[in-house]
Amino acid sequence: MNGPIILVTGANGQLGKEFRELSAIHTTLRFVFVTREELPIQEEEKVKAFFSEIKPAYCINCAAYTAVDKAETERELAYQVNATATGILASVSKQFNTRFIHISTDYVFNGQSPVPYTEENGTEPVNYYGASKLKGEQLCMHSNPDVIIIRTAWVYSAFGHNFVKTMLRLMKERESLQVVNDQVGAPTYAGDLSKAIIHIIENKKWLAGIYHYSNTGKISWYDFAIAIKELSGSNCVIKPIASDQYPTVAKRPSFSLLNTEKIRETFNIDIPDWKKSLEHCLKLLKPHP
Repeated sequence: MNGPIILVTGANGQLGKEFRELSAIHTTLRFVFVTREELPIQEEEKVKAFFSEIKPAYCINCAAYTAVDKAETERELAYQVNATATGILASVSKQFNTRFIHISTDYVFNGQSPVPYTEENGTEPVNYYGASKLKGEQLCMHSNPDVIIIRTAWVYSAFGHNFVKTMLRLMKERESLQVVNDQVGAPTYAGDLSKAIIHIIENKKWLAGIYHYSNTGKISWYDFAIAIKELSGSNCVIKPIASDQYPTVAKRPSFSLLNTEKIRETFNIDIPDWKKSLEHCLKLLKPHP
C-alpha cells in the first residue's frame, strides 16, 4: 500500500474516532493515529522526530482542550493544547512539506452577529476556551500560511462525550429536563465533517485558508433536545429556559451559526441537513436487541 500517509492527532476524540472508522473504507490512504500520550504535541523536538520517522503527507489536528468551563481555571493547559501545540504542528508540517489541516471553533466569535458568521468576520471570544483556540489559529497561520483551518460548532458523534449522548442518558434518568432556547446555531455531526476533510484530501485541490463547516439548518439547544427526544421515542418532558436561568462558569456565545458557503463552493462539498445526520447518529447509538 503506497498511498499518502495521514497523521491524525487527538485520535481518541470524537473526530479522531470518526477518522478511524473511515480508515477502514479509504484503503488507498494510510492513517497513523496518535493520542497526546503517544505524541506530546506541545514538545517540538518530539514532534519533529515523529514527522521525520513517518513522513506524513497530511496532518489533521483533531487534538483540543474542549472543556469550556474548566478552561477558565485550567488556562495553562488549555493554552498549551489549543495554542502552543497547534503552532508547533503547523511549523513542523511546513518543515516536512506536510499539508496541515487544523480544527477550530465557532467560539472565536462573540455571538452577537445578526447573520451567520463568514470567515471574514472579526473575532472576539467571550471565554478562555475561545481565546485559546483563536490564539491557535493565529500561531498556525503565522508559522505556516499554507494551512487549512476549519471552524466548526456543536460537534457530536456516536463516540465520546457530547450533547446528544448526554440528552439520551438524562432522558432515561429523569421525567423532565430544562434546556436553553436562546443560544442559536447548527450542530455538526463529526462523521460528516470527517468525510468532508477526506474529500478535500482525495480531490488534491489544496486551497489554504479558513473555512466554516457545520450541518445545514438553524436551531437552538432546546430544538436540538426536542429532536433527540422525538427521534429516540423518549417520554421525557423538555422545558425551554433562558441562558441566565442556567448559569455556567464560562459565558457561551448566544449566536453560533456559521456560513458554510466558502467550503461548499471551494471544494464542491455537499453538507447534509442537521436532522438527517442526527437520525443517522441515533441509529448507530440504538442498542442492538
